[in-house]
Amino acid sequence: MDDLLDRFPDGLLLADEVGVVTHVNAAARRLLGATAVVGRPLDEALALQDTEGCEWVASNTPYAGLASRTGVPEQSWLTADGAEVLTTARIDRDRRGGPVRSVAVVVRSGRGRERLDRDRSDLVATVAHELRSPLTGVKGFVGTLLRRWDSLNDEQKKLMLTTVHVDAERLTRLITELLDVARIDTGRLPLYPREVDATVIVERVVSAARTGTTREITLTVADDLPQVHADPDKLTQVVANLVDNGLRHGDGTVAVSLAPLDGAPYDGVRMRVDDEGEGIEEAMRSRVFTKFWKGGVRGGTGLGMYIVGGLVHAHGGEIEIADAPGGGARIDVRWPSDDRR
Repeated sequence: MDDLLDRFPDGLLLADEVGVVTHVNAAARRLLGATAVVGRPLDEALALQDTEGCEWVASNTPYAGLASRTGVPEQSWLTADGAEVLTTARIDRDRRGGPVRSVAVVVRSGRGRERLDRDRSDLVATVAHELRSPLTGVKGFVGTLLRRWDSLNDEQKKLMLTTVHVDAERLTRLITELLDVARIDTGRLPLYPREVDATVIVERVVSAARTGTTREITLTVADDLPQVHADPDKLTQVVANLVDNGLRHGDGTVAVSLAPLDGAPYDGVRMRVDDEGEGIEEAMRSRVFTKFWKGGVRGGTGLGMYIVGGLVHAHGGEIEIADAPGGGARIDVRWPSDDRR
């Protein structure tokens, strides 16, 4: 029995009908310390307190209270050394409403929740920072237009309204990114795939990117490309993010190419984006597609590549990072022609 319980990743304490601990697994001893031993009363073995000094057993009274209770929901508690742990409990009875036969308490580390809280804090801070700049511009120009409308000429008004429009589009992109992150996290990303000509979409994205930069963006398209199975909007989003990433983290030419998949177990198109920046160290490449990865000091939300990875994988494709010939980063996307979701 003890060997089996020791295999559980979470801590587990079992107490009998009178509240004496009968089993403690290795994870519980590691989390709770020297107090978690067999033969001690549950309130002494489970030496946990909340921020107000209340103890677990005294607060939850697993052997008292309503006779219909079958468990205790997840709660946050502190160990003797101040570490946060999360607990749940199962109250076992011979029959409904009968006396308690045993109590099983599960204890697990609260580090996962701390990490989740930090991620949420990072998201809030990132969103606040990214929203502040365009909103400040919108507020300033709109305020100027309202105060000085009659004294401004048409060219000045047009310039201010154009700037407001650009900032509004930036805000829209940010909101779209946040919605996509939430949908990828929950597995509820809506996709409407169909047969798509990747060349048309990539040419459109590259043309739009060229109008917003003085940098050179080249496009090479192989002959006889097969169509891909994709949601056109999501494919456009992937290509736009990759080109934007190449412009942001590189200093020279961004080279985009399309070619048929060669050697893959399925038909499709290989989309490649090379930049001439500093590249990405091999040890860091596994982190590129995580949230808030920026890989430099050139701004951005740090969500673009996370979304790219989520969209590619949602379509059944693959993405990987290598070294570009010019010393920068090479990002290869293998996009299937068939529905591989």
